[in-house]
Amino acid sequence: MNVPVFLSALGAGGREAELLYVWQQATPEAKVIIACLVVFSITAWSVMIAKALQMRRAKTLNCFFNAEYRIQKHVLEVFDRRIQADGCPLFMVYEAGSQELDARLKTPDGSGRKRFVSLKGMEHVKRSLENKVAQESLKLESGLILLAIAVSGAPFLGLLGTVWGVMSTFGHIAQQGQATMAAMAPGVAAALITTVAGLLVAIPSMFGYNWLVHNLRVLTVELDNFAQELVSKMETEYLAE
Repeated sequence: MNVPVFLSALGAGGREAELLYVWQQATPEAKVIIACLVVFSITAWSVMIAKALQMRRAKTLNCFFNAEYRIQKHVLEVFDRRIQADGCPLFMVYEAGSQELDARLKTPDGSGRKRFVSLKGMEHVKRSLENKVAQESLKLESGLILLAIAVSGAPFLGLLGTVWGVMSTFGHIAQQGQATMAAMAPGVAAALITTVAGLLVAIPSMFGYNWLVHNLRVLTVELDNFAQELVSKMETEYLAE
């Protein structure tokens, strides 16, 4: 028999037995806290995966739309072609600004467009773009509060379980009137497992949160820059000097 493989399996089995023993020694309060931390972990990983996919899709669609936008001759050309790109933040900003500009350019009978728009009308277009940028930023940011709660709350929840478990262990030892290592070790080990569980939730959530916030900041800056560029192009084409 392969001795290293046997020792490895024996070590893995020993660790599993240790974890099972510690779980059995844990108080009901500690088990409830660990169950809550498991729910926190599932929620945090679900949010991280969902937001990563959402931001990846947004970046891909932004690249496609930006390439299409750059080749148009007039600012409303893509809008007039009735192109749709749901889930693309840049397109949503472009569509909101184009709809507002189109409404300001329409003739009273609605049969065509005026050549120029007034300065007041262009201010409405700017506000429409600013509102849409804020909406898209909030849409990308939604759900990150759950990761922030997991990062800040999970360690404290785990610490609560540890303090509670240690307090319970010392109280039990005081009632017995003897403080031996055999009497203290199981209770202390069971108490510490909640801190370990809290850190296992908080550490991945912290890395995921920081990575998502960085990508969110990049997308938000990209939206702001695009909105300013779009306004400048609209003013060049449709604002009377």
